[in-house]
Amino acid sequence: MSGLTKQTQETLMAVSTATLTTVLFKRGLRNIFLQGLHRLRPGANMVGMAYTLRYIPAREDLDHLDSFADRTNAQRKGVEECPAGAVFVIDSRGDASAASAGCILAARLQARGCRGIVTDGGFRDTPEIADLDMPSFHARPSAPTNLTKHHAVAVNDPIACGGVSIFPGDIIVGDNEGVVCIPQHMANEVADEAAEMTVFEDFVMEMVQQGASTFGLYPPTDPSTMDRFKAWRQANGR
Repeated sequence: MSGLTKQTQETLMAVSTATLTTVLFKRGLRNIFLQGLHRLRPGANMVGMAYTLRYIPAREDLDHLDSFADRTNAQRKGVEECPAGAVFVIDSRGDASAASAGCILAARLQARGCRGIVTDGGFRDTPEIADLDMPSFHARPSAPTNLTKHHAVAVNDPIACGGVSIFPGDIIVGDNEGVVCIPQHMANEVADEAAEMTVFEDFVMEMVQQGASTFGLYPPTDPSTMDRFKAWRQANGR
């Protein structure tokens, strides 16, 4: 997908959501970590541009099994049109009492080159989804079909997921702790700063493990800290 450079993607693959939230906080963004989500299986970072699906509450005259045969069904249309390199993000209104998607749709997204699937609701067929190579995040398992609670109404519109506003094209990063949304226009600078912060925090962790106090070290208020960091960085090729 355009808008996410290969370099930025590779940089974000190597930083944590915790570090990203700090970098974004420094820019005034406080509400960018999707709340209540859990990864189905630990693994490498998930990085991609948001491609969204929005649900509203189901209505019995509209949401029946025959509706899946309709090629304009927003859920099925979204899955079939999601571009390679995207993260498929579903606004389920935080309702995990019915599934947002199951293993067949998740497998189809993986086959289309999707980089991950995220919902603030629940997935069904979670053992099978966990076995996919594609990362997946949800609130909890939910076996009932989406039709019992969710009506899909919009594809690639602004949504809310996990209490966070997500616009199509925003950069979605997930790790084993959770999922962060980075506004697209600041993704490059956020990625670069997060990478630098990661190097410094690796240095701090090594010093702490060797018995150093955090005072003057983290944050580096002692003038000698940055000199020691520079020497450590050179010695470790960082």
